[in-house]
Amino acid sequence: MAGPTTKKKYRSQEWFNNPDNPGMTALYLERYLNYGLTREELQSGKPLIGIAQTGNDLSPCNRHHLELAKRVREGIREAGGIAFEFPTHPIQETGKRPTASLDRNLAYLSLVEILYGYPLDGVVLTIGCDKTTPALLMAAATVNIPAIALSVGPMLNGWHRGERTGSGTVVWKARELLAAGEIDYEGFLDVVASSAPSVGYCNTMGTATTMNSLAEALGMQLPGSAAIPAPYRERGQISYLTGKRIVEMVEEDLKPSDIMTREAFENAIVVNSAIGGSTNAPIHLNAVARHLGVPLDNDDWQRVGHHVPLIVNLQPAGEYLGEDYHHAGGVPAVVAELMKADLLPHPGAKTVNGKSIGENCAGVENLDEKVIRPVSAPLKEEAGFINLKGNLFDSAIMKTSVISEEFRDRYLSNPNDPEAFEGKAAVFDGPEDYHARIEDPAEGIDEHTILFMRGAGPIGYPGGAEVVNMQPPAYLLKRGIHSLPCIGDGRQSGTSGSPSILNASPEAAVGGGLALLRTGDRVRIDLKKGTANILIPDDELAARRTALNGNGGYHYPKHQTPWQEIQRGIVDQFDKGMVLKPAVKYQHVAQTSGVPRDNH
Repeated sequence: MAGPTTKKKYRSQEWFNNPDNPGMTALYLERYLNYGLTREELQSGKPLIGIAQTGNDLSPCNRHHLELAKRVREGIREAGGIAFEFPTHPIQETGKRPTASLDRNLAYLSLVEILYGYPLDGVVLTIGCDKTTPALLMAAATVNIPAIALSVGPMLNGWHRGERTGSGTVVWKARELLAAGEIDYEGFLDVVASSAPSVGYCNTMGTATTMNSLAEALGMQLPGSAAIPAPYRERGQISYLTGKRIVEMVEEDLKPSDIMTREAFENAIVVNSAIGGSTNAPIHLNAVARHLGVPLDNDDWQRVGHHVPLIVNLQPAGEYLGEDYHHAGGVPAVVAELMKADLLPHPGAKTVNGKSIGENCAGVENLDEKVIRPVSAPLKEEAGFINLKGNLFDSAIMKTSVISEEFRDRYLSNPNDPEAFEGKAAVFDGPEDYHARIEDPAEGIDEHTILFMRGAGPIGYPGGAEVVNMQPPAYLLKRGIHSLPCIGDGRQSGTSGSPSILNASPEAAVGGGLALLRTGDRVRIDLKKGTANILIPDDELAARRTALNGNGGYHYPKHQTPWQEIQRGIVDQFDKGMVLKPAVKYQHVAQTSGVPRDNH
C-alpha cells in the first residue's frame, strides 16, 4: 500500500531527541522510560502513533475497541512505529443524559489538545457509536497530522421469533405493540433487548452505520472496513492492517486535508442518499468540513444528493441488517453500483490507502442484490434530503427515503396540491411536555395534526436531543395511523423510520420561527417548493416576536453543569454543524502553529 517515502524528522523528535535542548529532552525521556520503553525506541526516529481509544465500560457500542487496539498495536509495531494508546472522552448514545450530542464538542476539544500537545506523529481514530465518529474526525481535521479511522463495526443481526430485530428501529414497533395492548412491559423489554446480541454499534442504518460508512466514503478508512461486524475475524484483521497503514501514511505525510476535500464530501453525500443515511449526517459532516475550511451547507446536501436513489435495503428504510450489508459487499459494493450508473461525482478522490475511491471500488462485486440493489432497481428513485425554509426556520432537513406509502397517501397525494400538506399545529415544549399531553383527548389531535417539538436544539436542550420523532396518541395508533408529520428544532435517531422535518435552524431558544408558533396555527409544508410556513400575516408574526422579546425570549432549562453553560455560550446552530464558533478559525494547527512551547 505504501507510496514513495522520504526521510524526515518527525515532530515527536522535538520531544525525545533534540540535541539543541538536552535538558528538556532528558525531562521528556525519563518519564516515558519508567514503564519499560527504551531510549533506543524513543530516539530511533521511528514514528510515534497514537491510538485514540473510545472503548470503555461507559461506551458499550465501542467497548470492543479495547480488544481491537491490540491488533492495531501489532500492526503499528510491524510497520516500524511505536504505539501510544490513550483514552478519549466517553460518548455513548444510549447512556449519556441529557444527550450524547452534548459531548461531541467536548470530546473534540480534548482530542485536539492531545494530538497537538503530545509527541504524536500520526493517529488511529477508533470510531463507532454515533458522536465518536464526527468528534474524532473533527479533531483530526483541526490538527491535521496523518490520521486513519477504524470502525468498531456493527452488532450481529438481532432476532426475535424468526424475524430480524434492528437496534433502535425495533423500539418504535415495540411501542406500537405496547400501546395497542399486544405486549406487556416484560414483553416490550424482551423484544427491544433482542436487537443487541453482541458487541458493536447499531446493526441498522442508524447514525452509527451511517457515519462509519461515510467515514469510508470520505476516504478516511481502509476500503471495505466500515461494515465488518464487530465480532467477525475480519474486524481484527482490518485493525492490524490499519495499524500498519498509519505508519506508512506518516512516512508519506498523507494528512486529513489531503483526503477530506470538497470532492470527498460530495462523494459522501451521494453515498449517504444511496444507503438511506441518517439525518444526523449533515450536522456532523458540515462540522468536519468547517474545521477544514471546506464550504458545505444543507443546500449542498439537497443539490448533490436528492436525486440519488436508495439502493441499500437496511432497516429503518428497508428490511435487512448489518451482517447482511457486510455480506453483500458494504460500502465498496455500494460505490461500485453508483459508479456503474455514473452517479459518483468524484471517483478520483484520494483515500487513506493512497489510491482513489474509484480505484478501490471499481469492479467490486455486489454479492446480494436483495440487500444492495442495482441503481436500475432501487427501493426509491430519489432518496436524498430536502432542505426546507420559510418563516418557521432558515433550514430544516427532511429524509425522503423513509416516506412510507401510508404517509405519502395521507399527506402528499392530493392531486390538486401534490407533494404538499397543511394542518393545525400541536406544539410541545420539550419531550416532557409531549409525554404529559399527547394522550389527552382534549388536545384534539387527529390525523390532520402536525406535531411540533421545540426547545430541543443545541442551546435549548442543551446539546440537541433526538426527540422530534413523536408517535401519535394510542387512539390513533389503534385506528392504523402510525405516523403524524413531526417538525422540530431537535434531532431524530437515525434508527427511526419517520420522515420528520428536523434539525430546524435557528432553534426556538435563539428566537427562531418555532418560538412564535402556537397550538392551533395552520402550517403549510411544500416539498416541491422547499418551504415551511406558519399561515398567519406578517404583522401578526411581528407582534408575536415583540411579545416574545418583551418576555425575555424563549425560556429553556437552566445550566446544570459548567460545560453546558460554556457550550451554550459559543455553540453554532445545526445547519452550521453545531460547532463551537471560536474553534473553526483553528485550521491545520500542526502546520500553522508549529510545535508547542516546552513545558518546563
